[in-house]
Amino acid sequence: MAYHPEVNVPAAESTATLLSLLRQGDDSARERLVARYLPMLRRWAHGRLPMRARDLNDTNDLVQITLLSALKNLDQFESRHEGALLAYLRTTLLNAIRGEIRRVGRAGVVESLPEDSELLGAEAPVPRLDSSQWLDYENALAKLPELKREAVLLRLEFGMSYAEIASAMNRPSEAAASMMVSRALVDLARHLE
Repeated sequence: MAYHPEVNVPAAESTATLLSLLRQGDDSARERLVARYLPMLRRWAHGRLPMRARDLNDTNDLVQITLLSALKNLDQFESRHEGALLAYLRTTLLNAIRGEIRRVGRAGVVESLPEDSELLGAEAPVPRLDSSQWLDYENALAKLPELKREAVLLRLEFGMSYAEIASAMNRPSEAAASMMVSRALVDLARHLE
């Protein structure tokens, strides 16, 4: 994985290595995984939890709780490359955001569940979509093979550079990552037609 100075985790330590250490009970591996992924997930989640759904928990708390919970429940997860865990965590976090909105709604604070498109938030790299477009996007994304889906997520939703994608997905160069993303976007567009 690329070295991200803000998380202070060396690139030499792969996600697969850290997951293996975590499964063996190494608590410091959990800390290093949290340091690596928490900032990215916070950036991704920023603005996705509607204001009316925020109570004592804010988005940062939800991200941290979700990440720690996901790391405790990784028995079934198999990381084939660096980007796989981030895609898994994105799905887990999106489900947690939906659950939080429902929970607050049951408490009578939210009158109706927002459209999935509202979960993208104003600062999301993906343009704001109406509910029909969001559903089409999610359905098309689900039809992509795993590697292509992860390439799209890393580029569009996490805003990673091609160099970061190349590192995260074990591609030999930025050009190879760019080509992979381009092909994935073409396939995504086909599924959207």
